[in-house]
Amino acid sequence: MTPQSSFMILAPLADAQEASLTALLASMNGDPGMADPENALVPFGRFDRLHFARFVIVAAQAAEDIGVYGLPPADWPPSLGFLGDCDGPADAFLADLVDRAGPGLRRIFAHCRGFAADTDLSRWMGQHAVAPAASYVNWIGRTVQQVREEEALRIALANRLLAIQGDARGQAVEVHARLVEFVGAERRAGRLSLTAAAPTPLGWWLRNLAHKIGVPVAVLALAPFLLLASPLLAWRLRSLEKRDPEIAPRPDAAHLRSLAAIEDHYISNQFSAFGDIKPGAFRRYAVILFLWLLDYTTRHIYCRGYLTRVQTIHFARWVLLDGKRRMLFASNYDGSLDSYMDDFINKVAWGIDLVFSNGVGFPRTTWLLCGGAKYEQKYNRFLHRHTLPTAVWYNAYPGLSVADLNRNARIRQGVDQRTMTESEAREWLSLL
Repeated sequence: MTPQSSFMILAPLADAQEASLTALLASMNGDPGMADPENALVPFGRFDRLHFARFVIVAAQAAEDIGVYGLPPADWPPSLGFLGDCDGPADAFLADLVDRAGPGLRRIFAHCRGFAADTDLSRWMGQHAVAPAASYVNWIGRTVQQVREEEALRIALANRLLAIQGDARGQAVEVHARLVEFVGAERRAGRLSLTAAAPTPLGWWLRNLAHKIGVPVAVLALAPFLLLASPLLAWRLRSLEKRDPEIAPRPDAAHLRSLAAIEDHYISNQFSAFGDIKPGAFRRYAVILFLWLLDYTTRHIYCRGYLTRVQTIHFARWVLLDGKRRMLFASNYDGSLDSYMDDFINKVAWGIDLVFSNGVGFPRTTWLLCGGAKYEQKYNRFLHRHTLPTAVWYNAYPGLSVADLNRNARIRQGVDQRTMTESEAREWLSLL
C-alpha cells in the first residue's frame, strides 16, 4: 500500500504584488479557477502521483470581526498558499516538482517576500512548509495510478459487454468469465494495466502503529486530570457560549459571484476557508484538542471511504496558523457547495460545532454539540464570509466522484475473483 500525504507552502506576498500574482495564476487556468493540466508554469498533469493541488491567496477577509471582543485585528498580510495531496512522501514529490517545474514555481513565488532570483527554491519551500493539525484521506492507499487504471478497466469492460450482448445469452457467471478472459487478453496485449499495490513502507507503518497506540495511551493518562477539572471546564464553556457574539451578515454579492465562477465545472469542487479562533486560552486549547482527536480518527477509523457519515470528500485538512490564532480549512469534495454543506449539517452538525464553534462569529452553540451549524442560514452566511476564492485548482481525475472510485474498485475486485455465484455475477455486471 502506498500511503498518501499532503503539503502546504505558505508565504506572505511582497508589497503591491497581489494584482500581478492574480493575473499570473489566472494564466494557468483553462476554465475560471480550473488549472490547465498542461499549463506552462506548473503542468500538474505530468505528475502521476498528484491527486489535487491549488494556489490560493489567503487573506483575512473577516479580520475585523475580532473587534467584538474589544481587540484590534491581528496583522495578517495576504499570503500565497500552495497546497496539494500526493501519493508517497510529500518531500519526495516536492523535490520532483522543483526538478521539473522549477522555473514556473520561481515565477510564482517571486511575488512573495524574501524570494529572490538566486533563492534556493527547495530550501525556501521547506522553510515555508506548514503541517496540518488534522487531515483526511478518503481511502488511504488508493493511488492516482490505481484510479486511472480502474477507470480504464471500467470503460473497456462496458464497451466489451455492449459488443457481446447479442450473443451473451448464457448465465451471468458465463458473461463474467468471458469478460475476465477479455481483460486477461487486453493485459497481455498491453492495452490494459492493473498494477499490484506496492508494499507498505516500513517506516510509515511503524509511525502509524505508534500513533495508533500512543494517542489512546495519552488520552488515558490525561483522563483523571480532565475528570477532576470537568466541573470548572463545563462552567467555563457555558459562560463563554452564552456571551459569544454571532456574526452572520449577508455575504457581499460580488464575493458570492467570484465563488460561483470557480465552482461546478465538474462533479468535484474545492473549498478553502480562513478565519480567527476566538480569543482566550480555553478556545485555543479546545480547538487544538479536538483537531488532535480528529486527526486520530481520520488516520485510524475514517480512512476507508467515510468521514463519519459523509462519503463525498476526497481529501481535507485543518491547519492552525499565526500562533494558533487562525485556522485554514481546505477540502476537495463532490457536488455543489450547498449540497456539501447540507450533507454536513444533516449528518454531522455536531462534528462541525466541535471544531468551528471555536471560530469568531460562529452561530452560538450549547455544550458545543447543539445549535451552531443547525442554524442553517446563519451557518451558511458565516461560512461564505470566510470562504476564499481559489485561484488555481487541479484535479487529477475530473468527472470521477468518490462513488465512482468505489464502484471502479469493486469492478476490479470482480475481475480478480475468478469464480462467482449467479447473484454475485449479476450484481457485478450491474456495476458496468
